[in-house]
Amino acid sequence: MLHFVTTNKHKFQESALFLKKHSIPIDHIYLECPEIRSDSFEEIAANAAEYAYKRIKKPLFVEDSGLCIKALQSFPGTFSSWTLKKIGLDGILKLMKSIKNREAEFISVIAYCNEKGIKTFKANCIGTIAVRLMGIKGFGYDPIFIPTGYTKTFGQDFKLKNKLSHRVKALEKFASYLNGD
Repeated sequence: MLHFVTTNKHKFQESALFLKKHSIPIDHIYLECPEIRSDSFEEIAANAAEYAYKRIKKPLFVEDSGLCIKALQSFPGTFSSWTLKKIGLDGILKLMKSIKNREAEFISVIAYCNEKGIKTFKANCIGTIAVRLMGIKGFGYDPIFIPTGYTKTFGQDFKLKNKLSHRVKALEKFASYLNGD
């Protein structure tokens, strides 16, 4: 059994559903891992995976992700979770109010750790920030993120998110690795 260490039940649900399609069963281990301060998603994820492995001593993975807004010099980036708690989606929209360049990128890094060490899998999803909240599906920044080539946010179209998201792309790389593809 592969263990997903996360405090985010939504990430676990998305990941379990996706990996099940690849015949990779996972279970959820709720463990708060200290998050180092870094601008690198890879460094944060690898550090958390190492921390968790030292405690659990079983094959596991963690996922770190965030929203990087070009006009805000990639903010909130690795501080996405903290920013969402502090200023919320309305705060992000206020920061973007008079900004014309609304380009953004979701980034996801999965760090897998076993007795052999740590391996990371990184993916992204390019898009734009909506001018207002749109949709109630998903979680986090989903109601304000519109993937390139589409007109709906991930919060409006969960099927779209499950097809294009940064996390799905990272999970695809991870599943290929685990299945030896």
